[in-house]
Amino acid sequence: MQKMAIYPGSFDPITNGHLSILRRALTIFDTVTIAVASNPTKGTLFALEERIEMIRKSVKDDEKVFVDSFSGLLVDYVKSKKTNVILRGMRALSDFEYEFQMSLMNRKLDRNIQTIFLMTDYKWLYTSSTIIKEAASYGGGINGLVPDIVYQKLREKFGYQE
Repeated sequence: MQKMAIYPGSFDPITNGHLSILRRALTIFDTVTIAVASNPTKGTLFALEERIEMIRKSVKDDEKVFVDSFSGLLVDYVKSKKTNVILRGMRALSDFEYEFQMSLMNRKLDRNIQTIFLMTDYKWLYTSSTIIKEAASYGGGINGLVPDIVYQKLREKFGYQE
């Protein structure tokens, strides 16, 4: 039986930190599904379809990685994929409280759902999608912090050249 994890998030946009977590997860799990949250009430810079496209281009043709979207309760999505593992990445202690609360709520909703936390590599400790978007909005150098496709899309979104 294959071990599969669901890696949920808004991925607005996906960063090299996210990809680092994904690569490390693939040493533990046979497959990982990146589940992009569709939440119309949450203001995102990129539309759901754009985020999915950037993720697919970032993971290229890795046959162990699937990209999908979901709405509603994460535990329902996880069960629909016939797995019980949620993968979450953490950068610092500040992430812990929120992630801990979410994992406890998911556990309350379904006791069979397990959340696995992976710490990001040290070089990505300071990066987040929010910080990267903010830096990019002012023309800041974000090259090397995001996959090339994301770098190009952020430049287009904010209309600047380097």
